[in-house]
Amino acid sequence: MSDLSDLYQEVILDHNRRPRNWGALPDETGHAEGYNPLCGDRLMLHVKIDGDRLAGISFEGSGCAISKASASLMTDAVKGRTLTEALDLFDRVHDMLTTPIDQPVDESGVGKLAVLAGVREFPARVKCASLAWHTLKSAITNPHEVARTE
Repeated sequence: MSDLSDLYQEVILDHNRRPRNWGALPDETGHAEGYNPLCGDRLMLHVKIDGDRLAGISFEGSGCAISKASASLMTDAVKGRTLTEALDLFDRVHDMLTTPIDQPVDESGVGKLAVLAGVREFPARVKCASLAWHTLKSAITNPHEVARTE
C-alpha cells in the first residue's frame, strides 16, 4: 500500500510543479472565482462552453500544492465533456473526498482522480482539494458568485 501512496503523492507533486491547463483562456465564454478562506487558496477558472460541452478550460491562482494539483487534474478530466458529465464527475469526486476515512471510498468512475482520495487522511486539506471542483460547479451553474469551500 505504501508504494501506491508514494505514487499518488508523486502525481500530486507533478501536477503542482507542472500544472496542466494553466493560464488565461483567450477565447473563454465565462469564468468563475474560487476562494478558500481557511488557508487563502484563490482560483480563477476560465471556461469555453460550446453548446452543452466544455470545449476549453484553464485556471490561474495561488494556493497550496493540493489545491493547484487538484485544479490541474480537474481541468484535464473535464475538458471536452458535456456539462452534465462534468457535474456528475463533480458529485463523484466530492463524495470521494468527503467519505469518512474509516469507510471505504467509491473510486468508480473517477479514473486518475483517485489520487485525491488520500487527502481524506487530512480533513483540513479536503477543502484545498475540493476548491477547483466547487469553482467548476459555480462556472457551470452560477458563474456570477464566488465559489467558497465553507
